[in-house]
Amino acid sequence: MSTVTAGAAARPQGVDHPSLVPALLLADAGAGPYDPGTVPPRVRRSVRDWVVDVCLFLTSVAIGLVLVDEASRSAAPPPDWLLRADLLVGVLACVALWWRRRWPVGVGLVLAAVGTFSDMGGFAVLVSLFTVAVHRPWPPVLLVTAANVAAFLVYVVVRPVHDLPQAVFLALGLVLTAAVVAWGMFVRARRQLVLSLRERAARAEAEQRLRVEQARQLERTRIAREMHDVLAHRLSLLSMHAGALEFRPDASPAEVAGAAGVIRASARDALEDLRAVIGVLRTSQDAAAPERPQPTLADLPALVEESRRAGLRAHVEYRAPDVQTVPDVTGRTVYRVVQEALTNVRKHAGGTTATILVSGGPAEGLTVEVTNPPRLGADTAEPLPGAGTGLVGLLERVGLAGGHLDHGWTADGHFRVRAWLPWAGAGSAG
Repeated sequence: MSTVTAGAAARPQGVDHPSLVPALLLADAGAGPYDPGTVPPRVRRSVRDWVVDVCLFLTSVAIGLVLVDEASRSAAPPPDWLLRADLLVGVLACVALWWRRRWPVGVGLVLAAVGTFSDMGGFAVLVSLFTVAVHRPWPPVLLVTAANVAAFLVYVVVRPVHDLPQAVFLALGLVLTAAVVAWGMFVRARRQLVLSLRERAARAEAEQRLRVEQARQLERTRIAREMHDVLAHRLSLLSMHAGALEFRPDASPAEVAGAAGVIRASARDALEDLRAVIGVLRTSQDAAAPERPQPTLADLPALVEESRRAGLRAHVEYRAPDVQTVPDVTGRTVYRVVQEALTNVRKHAGGTTATILVSGGPAEGLTVEVTNPPRLGADTAEPLPGAGTGLVGLLERVGLAGGHLDHGWTADGHFRVRAWLPWAGAGSAG
């Protein structure tokens, strides 16, 4: 599970006392959680690993010395050469426990061979078998367990016990082996559960961060769309009035005063709209400040009248029920479609007449259509700047409301923007 060579264990989030955790459970920084069925990475032992390894080594040596002493004092002690070999090989077996986590199967098989005759290495054999059960899946566990059972049968022949019946001694040895394997597999299952829970928590945290980022991106998109819809409309009105003053130097003082008043009012409205939209950016989410009122279909006549005052000729026809019965989402989307269409008329087809048709009902949905002929004559005014994303934003807005939009030139040479919306919108198209 760990070695003394290279690498320091990383401290994962949520672990208050990493020194009390096995090092491999901490060794997932940048590489994902450790799989107990694979070769462990080379990581430095944690404090817990050092304490466990030293205690196991000392315990193995102490128990081995006690067993060797008991065997030497028994009624039929083994030969001296066997006791000396038992001591030497047993001590080496206890030392081999230091690498049991790095190569559990190899160490387990070697110590199983030692268990054929050694009392000194008896406890070390059980520790290595337990380590295999903890760090390896069941096929290697069965292999090492079978090797230990075979080694125990050889031990019974090489080192017979005279104080107990042979059948009882065999049964005790098999039960002890099975108990060690079962305990190790239980620890393995618990560690796998811990790793699974940590991985699941990390995945949930990553998904939460992704959801937050997506929500922020959607909010930015909504605010950008709102700024485009509002400010493009207001500033195009300002440009039209300023253009009228520029190209009508012979206008009467009353006309100049009227145009200047409209420019001032439009500029004030644009500043109010800009302040309201930027206020959304500055307001903390925890403040839960109410958003400014959104337009509905009932505000459409005021929008058209405002465009008329700016010099745009517009004809409106309603073939729908009372506008008060139109759902807010649908009505707001229709308002934005007409607003963007009129802004485009002012930008690209000044001097023409825009025709607006709103028709439909609860059964067939709501259809809004804005058409205009191409610009007449040459335009000497500098074109209004634009990002070219107005219609793209409309496509997204109408799609969010559950409808569809198409735009382009008709067969009779008119430009048409046509949107169909369900009577009850699929969601907020703010």
